Amino acid sequence: MRKQFPIGEQDFANIRRDQMVYIDKTSLIYQIVRERGKYFFFRPRRFGKSLLLSTMRYYFEGRHDLFEGLAIDALEKEWRRRPVIYLDLSRGRTIDLPTLHSMIDNNLREYEKLYQVIPKESDSYSTRLTNIIQEAYKSTGEQVVVLIDEYDAPMLDTMSDLDLKKQVRNRVRDLYSPLKAQSQYLWFVFLTGITKFSQLSIFSELNNLTDISMDRRYIEICGITEQEIHDNLDEEVSALAGQYNLTREQCYDRLKDMYDGYHFRPNSIGIYNPFSLLNALDKQEFRSFWFESGTPTALVETMQRNDYPLEHLTNEEVSSQLMSSVDSDEVSPIPLIYQSGYLTIKGYDERFSTFKLGFPNKEVEEGFTKYLLPYYSPIKKSESSMAIGNFVREIENGLPEAFMKRLESLFADGKYQIIGDEEKYFHNAVYIIFKMLGFYVDVEYQTSDGRIDLVMKTKDYIYILEFKINESAEAALKQIEDKQYAKPFESDKRKLYKIGVNFSTSTRRIDDWIA
Repeated sequence: MRKQFPIGEQDFANIRRDQMVYIDKTSLIYQIVRERGKYFFFRPRRFGKSLLLSTMRYYFEGRHDLFEGLAIDALEKEWRRRPVIYLDLSRGRTIDLPTLHSMIDNNLREYEKLYQVIPKESDSYSTRLTNIIQEAYKSTGEQVVVLIDEYDAPMLDTMSDLDLKKQVRNRVRDLYSPLKAQSQYLWFVFLTGITKFSQLSIFSELNNLTDISMDRRYIEICGITEQEIHDNLDEEVSALAGQYNLTREQCYDRLKDMYDGYHFRPNSIGIYNPFSLLNALDKQEFRSFWFESGTPTALVETMQRNDYPLEHLTNEEVSSQLMSSVDSDEVSPIPLIYQSGYLTIKGYDERFSTFKLGFPNKEVEEGFTKYLLPYYSPIKKSESSMAIGNFVREIENGLPEAFMKRLESLFADGKYQIIGDEEKYFHNAVYIIFKMLGFYVDVEYQTSDGRIDLVMKTKDYIYILEFKINESAEAALKQIEDKQYAKPFESDKRKLYKIGVNFSTSTRRIDDWIA
């Protein structure tokens, strides 16, 4: 019988009742609860955070029937029922203050009705949540559990509007303030989100949160490990292998290349993105599902606003301090890029407490690059696939003049908008175009002090390109010769092309090239 996958289903009860695929994480939930602290947690989107909170909710409500046969069934002996306040801040997108108020108001009204709390029109969010917590405690005689899903969604939705962002932050801060003030009535608090905003910006009233996002004990609590795929989904992997005429081992390798690679602390095992993996196994095809479920527009706007150099995406190094705290007022977009799931930990230098970041897998690398293309180059979104296809065909057929004329015509269009200064724009545009070509052609590029060296290799040809800004194509070609860029390929039988290119910031286009 074919398994039913919980695609788009985040309610634990529905998953269990309908016998959908569920990767058992309940032993880790039991372990967290026994710690008896107040926790903070984040993972990239589409990583099972909402399902984690839903599972916790039914556990705290004492729904033993839903957990029969799972790990926690053998661990928990009491199954005590506690009052649970579940606030979901991902309900709709925050585009203005009335929308934010409606979302928070709907969350609070649900529990005001349950515990017969009548709010005054003048009551703040903190007053309303305080009254709910106290009444839940009074009516049940049990300390209260508070679960908040996507606590940071309103701030992320307003990242590009600085004034609105500050107003949203203040209102959300007011909502969270009772989590410390009402501590005597609370038994357990858990928050999920994509980003970790600094305590000064959001949790100035709540300084007792313990971040478990990089805790070795809980690395596997969201997402799926390779061992869990073998234990639960081996038949589906075998079926997928058959669709592509692969061996089962080859199929596992391809799944790993596409969807694995997330590391939430140094030297930890890789974690698969569950949304993409389960979609691939359900639909029995390899595809980029991550970007079909949402687009990182606000993230790109933050990168552009901070003049982030795109070449750093593949070799970013940051301090542990920067990694562990994100504020919407930070000057660096790196923590946001990392915590949104577009970069992951690739290495750690213990001596200097610095992390090396990079793309987690092919799905994210190719999808993010393709998404950035129209933001950082003259290639329009609607024409990106065709433009890249034309470039690749010309490269593979040994047509450097056709390739360069096409590249020249892109910048000659003049209809594109340059973000920042022209020199930075050109560097980013060249990087993102050739990064995209690199998914179809062997491309090596190196950046240093504003200089871009680039090598492209196909089965029959090798291209060496040197770019200059406000100089000349002759100077670029001379650098190729003077620095002997072609020397490593002297014994290679493939035909070699050397191309010098000059970009003019005054005309905002490639004004000269020699092939």
